[in-house]
Amino acid sequence: MSDIAAIPLTRIDGSADSLGDHAGNVLLVVNVASQCGLTPQYEGLEAMYKQYKDQGLEVLGFPANDFGAQEPGTHEEIVEFCSSNYGVSFPMFAKADVTGDGKQPLYAALTAAQPDKAGPAEEFRERLKGYGMTPTEDPEVLWNFEKFLIAKDGSVAARFAPGTEPNDADLVGAIEAELAK
Repeated sequence: MSDIAAIPLTRIDGSADSLGDHAGNVLLVVNVASQCGLTPQYEGLEAMYKQYKDQGLEVLGFPANDFGAQEPGTHEEIVEFCSSNYGVSFPMFAKADVTGDGKQPLYAALTAAQPDKAGPAEEFRERLKGYGMTPTEDPEVLWNFEKFLIAKDGSVAARFAPGTEPNDADLVGAIEAELAK
């Protein structure tokens, strides 16, 4: 496993975890938010998790309030929202920053390992500007629901822009390719 596997993480219930605890699986790490225009992606992420979990895929949700204050809730409120609205059963982690000077060590390592994102990043960046928002610059996480694909060996295999839907052919193809290794 890679160095990112040893970074200490905290689950949303307060228990300790790390990517190393998921060794041998393909991981899709996603920064999530409950009050975002992309929040319906939870449905697709849960469907993907159910479809591929027996083949070794784990979706890991990391709530963050970095973008437009779209994840203001407590851990309990986030769990209730995800469960009651989307039936989320994949692992969720403690809310923490994914961008800026205070970003959690996992996201510092992920963006350093994979500074470029696939998918409609520039289109999404321009859309944010159209709403009067100032988007982050690469290699920072652009917005909620950006996706990092971690290979079984712990390396960062790919990164996808926030607007990349969970059923996107490129994302699904990348996941299936990693699962086949």
